[in-house]
Amino acid sequence: MITLYHCVSARSFRPLWMLEEMGLEYDLKMLPFPPRVHAKPFFEINPLGTVPALTDDGLQMTESAAICQYLGDRYGPTHLTVSVDEADYGHFLDLLHFGEATLTFPQTLLLRYGRFEPEDRRLPQVVDDYSRWFLARLRRIDSRLQDRDYLCADRFTAADISVGYALMLADYQGLSTQYSDRVRAYWLRLKNRPAFQQALTRQHNEALAQEVPTTPAPCV
Repeated sequence: MITLYHCVSARSFRPLWMLEEMGLEYDLKMLPFPPRVHAKPFFEINPLGTVPALTDDGLQMTESAAICQYLGDRYGPTHLTVSVDEADYGHFLDLLHFGEATLTFPQTLLLRYGRFEPEDRRLPQVVDDYSRWFLARLRRIDSRLQDRDYLCADRFTAADISVGYALMLADYQGLSTQYSDRVRAYWLRLKNRPAFQQALTRQHNEALAQEVPTTPAPCV
């Protein structure tokens, strides 16, 4: 059985969404955010104390985009991955990791220095600078969407899940009002997908059942 350790709407939402898109069976273990503070036994699963952590038949993984790629390759074939013989294979890999490495990284600074640090350690200049940094990087996504609904291979893929989570995180932080028209329409398409809604429902219901706060991690 696949087991995913997850905090509400944290990075682990990527593999949760992927699991729902693929219709795979899995066990969802909900943790309070941040687990390194509020769930000390979790260090036995992941010594970093971060989510996601996915276990599957003795394997453990902790990188959200890599987990999505693993699930697609391990439990496919699936339209959610792009094979090496398809023209957009390179674009798929690039955008899959762009969502995490380029679009999510600056937002961790916004969250830390705009919300999570004590009041006297918050840095409005960092929040402002990296908000603009993030929005500038969205030009890459806007450009890809000029003549397509999804980022590559003429279909919805795990690359859209990766980038979509970054847009979700930015939405929680009030940045979606500054999306371009194309990116805004794209984000609307993504969050209206049945599997996206199912993932939201699953995490909420499991949080209630496991007595974990239902407030999204980016809003804590």
